Amino acid sequence: MGRAVLLNHTHLFSPKSLFPLSLRHRPTATTTATKRIFHFYPPLACRSMDHSSIDSVTQRLSNHNLHSLNLQDLKWDHSFVRELPADPRSDAFPREVLHACYTKVSPSVQVEDPQLVAFSRPVADLLDLDHKEFERPDFPLFFSGASPLVGALPYAQCYGGHQFGMWAGQLGDGRTITLGEILNSKSKRWELQLKGAGKTPYSRFADGLAVLRSSVREFLCSEAMHHLGIPTTRALCLVTTGKLVTRDMFYDGNPKEEPGAIVCRVAQSFLRFGSYQIHASRGEEDLGLVRVLADYTIRHHFPHIENMSKSESLSFSTGDEDHSVVDLTSNKYAAWVVEVAERTASLIARWQGVGFTHGVLNTDNMSILGLTIDYGPFGFLDAFDPKFTPNTTDLPGRRYCFANQPDIGLWNIAQFTTTLQAAHLIDEKEANYAMERYGTRFMDDYQVIMTKKLGLPKYNKQLINKLLTNMAVDKVDYTNFFRTLSNIKADTSIPDEELLVPLKSVLLDIGKERKEAWTSWLKTYIHELSTSGISDDERKTSMDLVNPKYILRNYLCQTAIDAAEIGDFGEVNRLLKLMERPFDEQPGMEKYARLPPAWAYRPGVCMLSCSS
Repeated sequence: MGRAVLLNHTHLFSPKSLFPLSLRHRPTATTTATKRIFHFYPPLACRSMDHSSIDSVTQRLSNHNLHSLNLQDLKWDHSFVRELPADPRSDAFPREVLHACYTKVSPSVQVEDPQLVAFSRPVADLLDLDHKEFERPDFPLFFSGASPLVGALPYAQCYGGHQFGMWAGQLGDGRTITLGEILNSKSKRWELQLKGAGKTPYSRFADGLAVLRSSVREFLCSEAMHHLGIPTTRALCLVTTGKLVTRDMFYDGNPKEEPGAIVCRVAQSFLRFGSYQIHASRGEEDLGLVRVLADYTIRHHFPHIENMSKSESLSFSTGDEDHSVVDLTSNKYAAWVVEVAERTASLIARWQGVGFTHGVLNTDNMSILGLTIDYGPFGFLDAFDPKFTPNTTDLPGRRYCFANQPDIGLWNIAQFTTTLQAAHLIDEKEANYAMERYGTRFMDDYQVIMTKKLGLPKYNKQLINKLLTNMAVDKVDYTNFFRTLSNIKADTSIPDEELLVPLKSVLLDIGKERKEAWTSWLKTYIHELSTSGISDDERKTSMDLVNPKYILRNYLCQTAIDAAEIGDFGEVNRLLKLMERPFDEQPGMEKYARLPPAWAYRPGVCMLSCSS
């Protein structure tokens, strides 16, 4: 795309850092202005991590929603359709769609006695939807797309993207159909989509359907990520279609029939980097659409930028040799791209903190709002391996492995800034500043996260890097280790031979040499803790608020999928409820925090393809 190489793509884990070289060094520009970093997106350190209070608010809303509505009373608003250019055709015949942001197309999925598998009460509350509506016998018909919802105005979005680093041209919503946008009682806008609802012009040669296997994973992980405090699209409900869908899970020429299903996804917007890229890629004729779509996005989703005044004096010195200045108040598109870069950086820092690997970080899977979007072959770390990728397609080069995610986020931001430059919305200086801000924001947030995870009084790079090296060498379970670490006492008088006792459940099968390495690390760690002036109980409480006990491990998903495929939806609902309080002990549920059993390492469980 005409951009100079920005990243070191050797992507090898180094003891010096968890991440590739390009993000190890912070930008050096530090003027008075840059100290007031341009943060429309609130800094991580300023956000409350009190999950119990969040849960209590959610519970109160769930128990008593003053604005509960029936389906027919939902307040629809269709700003995307109303304000952006449409495809003049409304058929689903596969084709290149030019000069348009979307195609009006209705769900066409065939159903036979569709069933509600599960629904999210917190998401229903976002929409002011009465929970009793999910008991309606016709509810599965509406949310499978078989029956139209009154007020909906369905369409499929047009977008493109880079896939595995290569421009793939037009992609678009190939099996996802947006029903429209709902305005809730707080005037917040929520877009509803049905994933697996049938063919669209963007389906290419696919059937536009989805299977229960992938739909359970997306439904559960959307909600699990939210309750972990990570920005994400949400999921309202999961419905089976009652029909079988043919899929070749491993792309090995052995297709089989699987139960069909549909997830209703919810977000304030499903716009992605590729939504803008597609129009810039088509030359002068469609280049104006980049500005039209950017204006729409800022107007509805970044209104604070639209209302920004020059009196705010948001001018910043860049890291260039000439120390040039970027004035964000003079160009709203520059202010916007900086915020998009910061949101993306903050999101990926949170992924790294919780051990989440997306698996398919193509530019068409990058949310313009900084949300986790498009749950395909994702995976949480079990044994710590920086080169872990859950995607079988990614195995040859591991482009999207855990350790590479921060660099890939920057690479994707570079493609997005190139698009805005092509549309003459920002200049090169503003593009470079956005990427600089990405690097700074990522490191700021990542350092805050890791400091909190270890309960340290301040960030200690050497201590954290040594820990991650030890964890990688001994393949220590990422989630269970950090949860157990809160049991360490800040007592420098503990004898060396007793230091590892609190960690014996997570440091498994290590020999004498490795025990010495861990003992050495623990002595340094305990010394750091002893300088904090915080009691062991206080530290344990704060660490347990940021280190989850429960994550959505792939084998847990598979157990729920196996049951659901024979008509038992109980495990899906148990996991949904469990993941609503991932930081709580939840007595009686301890088995869900166990390490993966041996069967979990078979293909299709720990490693997945994009087949869905």
